[in-house]
Amino acid sequence: MPSISYHQQMPLHPHDIYIIGAGGIVNDAHLPAYKIEGFNVAGIYDINIEKATTTAERFNIPKVYESLAGMLDEAKGDVVFDIALPGSAIIHVLKQLPDGAAVLMQKPMGDDLNEAKKILTLTREKKFIAAVNFQLRYAPFINAARNIIDQGLVGDLCDVEVNVNVFTPWNMWTFLNDLPRVEILYHSIHYIDLVRSFLGNPAGVYAKTVKHPSMKELASVRSNIIMDYGEMIRASIHTNHCHQYGLQNQHSYIKFEGTKGAIKIKLGVLMNYPTGVPDEFEYVILEEGKEPEWKILNIKGTWFPDAFIGSMAQVMLAKEGTILHANNSVEDCIYTMACVEAAYSSSSAGGIVVQDLLR
Repeated sequence: MPSISYHQQMPLHPHDIYIIGAGGIVNDAHLPAYKIEGFNVAGIYDINIEKATTTAERFNIPKVYESLAGMLDEAKGDVVFDIALPGSAIIHVLKQLPDGAAVLMQKPMGDDLNEAKKILTLTREKKFIAAVNFQLRYAPFINAARNIIDQGLVGDLCDVEVNVNVFTPWNMWTFLNDLPRVEILYHSIHYIDLVRSFLGNPAGVYAKTVKHPSMKELASVRSNIIMDYGEMIRASIHTNHCHQYGLQNQHSYIKFEGTKGAIKIKLGVLMNYPTGVPDEFEYVILEEGKEPEWKILNIKGTWFPDAFIGSMAQVMLAKEGTILHANNSVEDCIYTMACVEAAYSSSSAGGIVVQDLLR
């Protein structure tokens, strides 16, 4: 059995974290992840001070700030700002941070590519160490898959598929009801970023994202996305968040296929959400003269909250100089936002009109 690691590099000297925002993602993922790794959260601010206070009490955060200015007066030196706000609110906060600050901002990187470009320009002007919390690429099961692939155990990667058929209770996030973009921008964006982290930037993107009769208040809840990597590589993302018919035929997986083997990962957190079911990690390596035999790898940790350790660790590693740039830096993640924009443009433009071919 090959040696497979699912661990990742951690900073030598973790910095204090100051969190801006006290919503569900902070309570359910950011703070539990930082607690697991032992990262110190020195303070928190939210426009709703009651939410901030409740969160601080739950996670033993020593200081609740009544204003962002108050936080910035005290958060000096080697600290990291964790901005956990909707995409449209990020740039307003970035403008107030001191030059040279280390920042991890919640995805998406703005509500569209134009906002993402403005964020990128601002981070360059203010010389930030800035990264985006596209954390799926740091989930323990993704670390394991990357380790297997990097060792060459499955040969040349030629097929990446994400397939999600679940029931997602979108009503948990009421702010989505008023947005013109939902599924790709707030969910499939993770998969687009994940594919990019393995295959690089695609030549193009084909997509269609649609609504559902039972969720008419939302812009879109189902998507098909194809990322173009030429004639030898297939990369596809298929999501349906409206399978309300019980767990029996729900599924949620990421599959990597190479020329010598394959990996299949069950994303348990998406099924029976928010309770979830256990993840599963299977892999197979072809051996000459033997029938393919799938093996199970037991992995500690999952997407929520463990992956959030990795995205913060990257910022800290860049700040302490152990690495030159966080690999989830804004300089990289602008391409994820460009792929998202391409997906929406493709969906709006539509496909080839069949009737036109018959004229």
